[in-house]
Amino acid sequence: MANKNIVLEQLSELRVIPVIRTKEPENAVTAVLWLREAGFRTFEITLTTPDAINIIVQLTAKKDALIGAGTVTSVKQAEQCIEAGAQYIVSPCLVSDLPDVCHQYDIPCFLGACTPTELHLAMKAKADAIKIFPVSLMGGATYIKTLFSIFPGVPLIPTGGIKPNEVKEYLDNGALCVGLGGVLVNETLIKKGEKKKILNIGMEVLKQVKQYSS
Repeated sequence: MANKNIVLEQLSELRVIPVIRTKEPENAVTAVLWLREAGFRTFEITLTTPDAINIIVQLTAKKDALIGAGTVTSVKQAEQCIEAGAQYIVSPCLVSDLPDVCHQYDIPCFLGACTPTELHLAMKAKADAIKIFPVSLMGGATYIKTLFSIFPGVPLIPTGGIKPNEVKEYLDNGALCVGLGGVLVNETLIKKGEKKKILNIGMEVLKQVKQYSS
């Protein structure tokens, strides 16, 4: 069983969450294996990936990484993911009853928001952090800085369209951590067996976050 505060502390150290979203389940597993080799220690397995629940079961059984469940849009899905071993729950939208359910299991819950109003409502729903998605369409790192001017101290996880060379800028502007999807989990490269390319991208990202880890 996860401990909510410990998981949040770990994510604040890890700084980058690879968002695993693939059309084929075997590609999701491969992505995790390769990125684990690159040095990543947490992964968000999205429920749009086929067989996502079983993938979560497999990965949590290894006990070598912090595994979260993403694209969770209902209480039923959250409970299934927690039962499978997910250590944090991420929603792309504002599902106000998710945090209370997750907290019953001492699991942190991150709700999605775009606007200040949505962010405020997510805070009222007791979300442990707010996923700002899709951040690239909202103004990027500058938008995160603007949100912090209105909501100082609120843990934000910008996700969506972030490029590898932009990670440092988001962290400089106060993000708790950053979600990276297609740029790290490129299914075309995975299918071609381009492991070295994935590793190089991953290690370049981790170089940017090294200074933020104690």
